[in-house]
Parts: sequence; structure tokens; C-alpha cells
Amino acid sequence: METIIFSSRIAQDLVRFLDSKKYSKLGVIMDSHTIKHCYPLISNHLPEHTSFTFEAGEVHKTLDTCVNIWEWMTENGFDRKTLILNIGGGVTGDMGGFCASTYKRGIRFINLPTTLLSQVDASVGGKLGIDFKGFKNHIGVFNPPEGVLISDEFLGTLPEPELRSGYAEVIKHGLIRNENYFNSLKTENWQTQAWKDIISVSVGIKREVVDKDPKEDGLRKILNFGHTIGHAVESHYLDTPSHLLHGEAIAVGMIAEAYLSHKFLRLPNEQLEIIQQKLLAVFGKVHIDKKDFDTIIDLCFQDKKNEGNVLNFSLLRRIGDCDFNIVVGKEAIAEAMDYYNQLEG
Repeated sequence: METIIFSSRIAQDLVRFLDSKKYSKLGVIMDSHTIKHCYPLISNHLPEHTSFTFEAGEVHKTLDTCVNIWEWMTENGFDRKTLILNIGGGVTGDMGGFCASTYKRGIRFINLPTTLLSQVDASVGGKLGIDFKGFKNHIGVFNPPEGVLISDEFLGTLPEPELRSGYAEVIKHGLIRNENYFNSLKTENWQTQAWKDIISVSVGIKREVVDKDPKEDGLRKILNFGHTIGHAVESHYLDTPSHLLHGEAIAVGMIAEAYLSHKFLRLPNEQLEIIQQKLLAVFGKVHIDKKDFDTIIDLCFQDKKNEGNVLNFSLLRRIGDCDFNIVVGKEAIAEAMDYYNQLEG
């Protein structure tokens, strides 16, 4: 399991952590946003390093970008004792970690997550990967980083939609594991919360689940609540003008899958209403065109929880109690998306 450090002085703590490691060279991977907004907070403190920057956005989390990263590693003579520092959101951590894990059969890497989404979700658990042929995280490996340094200092660099995107995963953590935590999360002035405390609780929830099931054989599947439909919606609109941020799509997925929870596991109706009210208050409503339902349902079959031709969902028995491997048919998914579309947002 990775070492996680919560920092309030990120430049100094990062240098201290690097000083504790032996490495031949240091390579830094970041995207076009991170190099402008986050890298300046630490660059003057970093030891000698070589950097690689790619264009920001999920659409660049591809094999083509990986090829460019591997070429950069090769041209700079990185050996197996090289250390990679990934500075950025989930795309950077996923892809940078994947490239490090496959280069020369694996070199060490550190993640410096700079978005709320990556701090509470992508940074923990060692899942690495890239999108392929329109399928989210289709190619990848499990491999924990050498360390993860988390600082709320970076959150001030985020535009509000990016902060809100991460907040979807925070809400999900409460829904699957801790009702009191879920109830404590704001829907009004949610931007002004005690993020350091929230990040700590969310990381604790995810880490507890991952410790019990590192390779997603069972319990870890509950972390995918909202993601079977959410990922399918995100993938469908990825290269369109209706493109959704990860958290925006997962908010849609959580409402639809809360409806399925009510249908299949008898999630109380009053809790279904509480869930949808909280999510709609923060995320508003998007319209999922009925003509897109079949394509989105087909994309659900690419979800990694599925076995054979069966759709396995993680669904709620009640807020704070999530079950997994619940078989759901195509008609019920269409019904859940219809339900979402009919809500007032």
C-alpha cells in the first residue's frame, strides 16, 4: 500500500520525501494546466529534473500520449532507478503511473494530486490506466505509487467546475460507507467547506475498502457505485459538444443507480429522494437524449465489474451500506435513465 502524506507545506514536504528516496534521475510529468498553475508552487524547490508536458484533458489519456511519454523516457536515458513525479489530476496520475509501471518492466513513481477528484479518489489504491477506443480506463494495471502527497493548497488553482467534479466522489464515499458523513456534506455554499478534513475522511474511507480488497475481487467494487451508468454516459459524450466532466457524469450515474437501488434492494424511497435532492442541488440536471439510451447501455457492458454477458452493479441497501454484484438488465437501466430525465433540476 502506498505511503500517503497530508501536507500543509507541500513544497517543503515534497523535498523532504524526495530526499528520503534514492534515485538516479527525476522525471516530472504534468499537463498544460498543471505546468501553469501548480508547478510554480513547487518548481523552485525541486532537485534537478526533466519534465514532460501533455495537453490537458481526458481525450489525451490515450496510447498515443503514452508513446510520447515512453519516447521521452527513452531519449533522456531513464534507467530502472529513475523516479517519476506525476503532478496533476487523475489523468496525469493514471497515465503517468501506467507509463512508469510499464517502462523497463516498471520504475517507481510518486503522485502529487492537484485536483479534489484525484486527491480523494484517483490517488489512492494503485489503479492505473488509459482510455482505449472510447472505453474508459480500458488498458491498465494495479501498481501502488511510492508515495502520494496531498495538499489542499492546490485546490485554490481549480476552476469551480473542476472542484465540483471532485465533490461527486466525496458524496459517493458518504453514500457507500458513512451516512453521517454524507449528511454533513453541504449543498449550499459547498465551495467553502473544510476541504482538508473532507479529503482526510474520504481518503480514509477509500483506503479502508482498498486495504480489504486491493485487486477488486469483491468489496472494492462498492467504490464503483454510480460509475457503471456514469462512466457509460461520460464515454458516450466524451468527444462531443455535450462533454461532461467525470464528476458531472458520475452524479447522473449515482441518481440513476440510486433508483436501481430502490428497485432491486429496496433502498427506502425517502433516502432516494434525499440522494437526488443533494446531487441535483450541487450538479443541476443534464438531459440524456432517449435516442442515446441504447448506445449508453451497450457501453455499460464494458464496465470491468461485469462477468460474461451479465451486468453487475454496486447498489445501496441504504445510505452508508452498499452491496455489489447485483445483476441488472438492460430494460431496468433504460428505466433508470428515464427516471433521471423526468426529475426537476
